[in-house]
Amino acid sequence: MNIYVGNLAYGVTQEELRDAFGTYGEISSVNLITDKFTGDSKGFGFVEMPNNAEADAAIKGLNETPLKGRNLKVNQAKPRGERPARGPRW
Repeated sequence: MNIYVGNLAYGVTQEELRDAFGTYGEISSVNLITDKFTGDSKGFGFVEMPNNAEADAAIKGLNETPLKGRNLKVNQAKPRGERPARGPRW
């Protein structure tokens, strides 16, 4: 299952996310989203967990818990096609 992790402190590393989610089970990948020009974190990322039961436990266990001073927003990631439009692109 692909899990969205938002409201991340900008100093959170992929290793710290791996450690937090690793207590719930196996992790396939961790991907922090960064600005393509500066390389700075955009404050969100994705964690892929192959076992859905472990992923559900991680979502329930980590949502609204603090990491580096900010409460995480954790939920199942939606496929790109399901996201609402953000308005006109000029």
